[in-house]
Amino acid sequence: MRAVIQRVSEASCRVDNEVTGAIEQGLLVLLGVEESDNEAELEWLAQKIVNMRIFSDEEGKMNRSVVDVDGSILLISQFTLFAATKKGNRPGFTRAARPEIAIPLYEKMKAALERLSGKPTAAGIFGADMKISLLNDGPVTIIMDTQDKDNH
Repeated sequence: MRAVIQRVSEASCRVDNEVTGAIEQGLLVLLGVEESDNEAELEWLAQKIVNMRIFSDEEGKMNRSVVDVDGSILLISQFTLFAATKKGNRPGFTRAARPEIAIPLYEKMKAALERLSGKPTAAGIFGADMKISLLNDGPVTIIMDTQDKDNH
């Protein structure tokens, strides 16, 4: 499982000109699910996302989590995070999980983020042509991969 986590002042997702999810201060999380991913990795990643101290305290140091600042989360499915680009010029996506695996894990991630943050998680629509708008704050962008969790 891979996640690109962006600290935002605001972010939103539109599908067919309808807003499916919008937040003010918080985190935009782009989530890619791989065939081999499981619920243990999902729980580890959800804990890291919610508790990551990337918001500034009164001294300007990154010491606060999204929960500490009463921020929100916008979760977007993003199979292209598993693009294979080594050969040729057209990315391949064979490592990305098929919908029957990815959709339940995406929905469980949304539920885990809601449980851990104590507030609703805004979201896109899995598999839809989404238009994402964001105002990156900092900018602060973190990339996490559950394959690396034992190395950090």
